[in-house]
Amino acid sequence: MFLENTVNHKEQFGWIEVICGSMFSGKTEELIRRLKRAQFARQKVEIFKPTIDVRYDETKVVSHDANEIRSTPVPAAANIPILADGCDVVGIDEAQFFDDEIIRVCNDLANKGVRVIVAGLDMDFKGNPFGPMPSLMATAEYVTKVHAVCTRTGNLAQYSYRKSKNDNLVLLGEVEEYEPLSRGAFYKAMMRDKVRNMKVNDAEEVTSKTQNKDA
Repeated sequence: MFLENTVNHKEQFGWIEVICGSMFSGKTEELIRRLKRAQFARQKVEIFKPTIDVRYDETKVVSHDANEIRSTPVPAAANIPILADGCDVVGIDEAQFFDDEIIRVCNDLANKGVRVIVAGLDMDFKGNPFGPMPSLMATAEYVTKVHAVCTRTGNLAQYSYRKSKNDNLVLLGEVEEYEPLSRGAFYKAMMRDKVRNMKVNDAEEVTSKTQNKDA
């Protein structure tokens, strides 16, 4: 259960909230919801996102459901403290794309009394912990893991399966490149990809050996 009120109001420290999950799980939607509530309460709010995220808009944070909120794109986490000076609440979207400096930045802001709300993918397309997210989750007071619905089984999905053959760690995309899968569906999909790649490699090896023999 997420609680916004602290018990000891004399404590001048803030806190960190992490919203994590797979693609299409509603991370950004939840981030925007919390930030808009803070704005409605007349708190000073600033939102940041990495400059590489231009899928929907260059300056706004936009969810898959077309919910949006104004944000400031920054090239690196080190830019955030200066721009967030005097804020009550700081929101950060797509945190997995920032460098590890984001961990120190978030904790420094929280130590200065700021409520920090971070949203990001907890795992990459291979199912491995993604960038600074594990450390942010470990140091956060509140962690909310949201889930998508598996496109193949209808069960809860926590994996972001990449359908394209691009092997780059960072690949911005939507339904054309990714689909949310459950544990079982993700495991089967990865095994099929592994077998398919083995067959391709074996065929290439046989062709190469035949050509060398003929030569």
